[in-house]
Amino acid sequence: MGARLHIVIIIDHASITGGQAKVALQSAIALKQAGFEPIIFASAGPVDPQLARAGVEVVCLGQHDLLGNPSALAGAAQGIWNFKAAREMKKLLARLPRERTLVHVHGWAKAMSGAFAPAVRAAGLPSVYTFHEYFLFCPNGGFYDYRNHRVCRLQPLSAACWAHHCDSRNYPSKIWRCLRHMGMDHAAGMPKLFSDFIVISDFQAGIVTPRLPPNARVHRISNPIDAENLGRKPAPAAGDFLFVGRLSPEKGLFFFAEAARKANATPVFAGDGPSAAELRARYPEARVLGWKSSAEVKQLMRSARALVFPSLWYEGQPLTVLEAKAAGLPIVISDACAGRDEVDDGETGFWFRSQDADDLADKLERLKDDELIVRMSNAAHDRFWADPPTMARHVARLAAVYEDMMSRRG
Repeated sequence: MGARLHIVIIIDHASITGGQAKVALQSAIALKQAGFEPIIFASAGPVDPQLARAGVEVVCLGQHDLLGNPSALAGAAQGIWNFKAAREMKKLLARLPRERTLVHVHGWAKAMSGAFAPAVRAAGLPSVYTFHEYFLFCPNGGFYDYRNHRVCRLQPLSAACWAHHCDSRNYPSKIWRCLRHMGMDHAAGMPKLFSDFIVISDFQAGIVTPRLPPNARVHRISNPIDAENLGRKPAPAAGDFLFVGRLSPEKGLFFFAEAARKANATPVFAGDGPSAAELRARYPEARVLGWKSSAEVKQLMRSARALVFPSLWYEGQPLTVLEAKAAGLPIVISDACAGRDEVDDGETGFWFRSQDADDLADKLERLKDDELIVRMSNAAHDRFWADPPTMARHVARLAAVYEDMMSRRG
């Protein structure tokens, strides 16, 4: 079907700066290998050399992202409306065959803005949007109140939303985010641009589906992960309780540390971030390992007793949870985040009540049972590898969505 289908992949960065960019760029390489013609359209460089080696065309605007811009004023203006992105998108689409071109948006809020959308609409191209976060509906991208560390349930851009200081930086930043959101929604009309949307977890689908246009088609496609089947864990009951990720309040690390103290267990933290010093000061019994490479994290997972994922916000589909499951690691997870989709409560791990350190402590106590840990470890490994979200499966599912979109257009 897709021997010459051009896929314009829109992403903020042309190099891997996080999970969102990693999925976009690596899937582009895999799509090229599968016979498609992906084109990366990105605002900020540098360009990942893997793309050139794979023969993937890249249109990079050579801009700074918003946080890296040496001029705060220029960065703020670019974030609201990126005029260069609008011009270059129009040029790109003018040279592509309309009957064999499709647009796939992965990210726009860190450098791109919604300015590309009018050119896509004018070209009449089928367009699909992958929800890695929630910027299409929420000004700060997470439906999360960073000041009070809780999920925000206010209607985006309502009077209450404008008035409420939820930003991780300051209130003027919140106002800027609302202005950017207005540009994306009203000037660019992005939510109505897409006929199709890809969600990466069932939990996420429940958050976004009620907000989508009435005739939108929603597809569930897991993010791909790079994992090796090492077999069941040889010593599941050994090790400590492990946290992997950014050390920041929204990740729930303090709830984990407090619960571990209540359960007389040693919490281990692999990661770094703005809360590292506070964590060490408040919980000196915690083992804070700092940043670890991907290979080191995989080894930590194979030697830990269980992964604890206490995130306070919705998340999209935490790759850490998938990686732990692949390693045969039982998972204790907040019931208010998307990662719970990967945990069968009571079978491959436990859900605990979000922000409830006592309930989390109870789950940690229960996981001191060696026989229970062994059963959960084996179940986690076996269920992951029964249908692993490999890149090959990811591309096959993307191809099916593309084919359906092109057939409906025809």
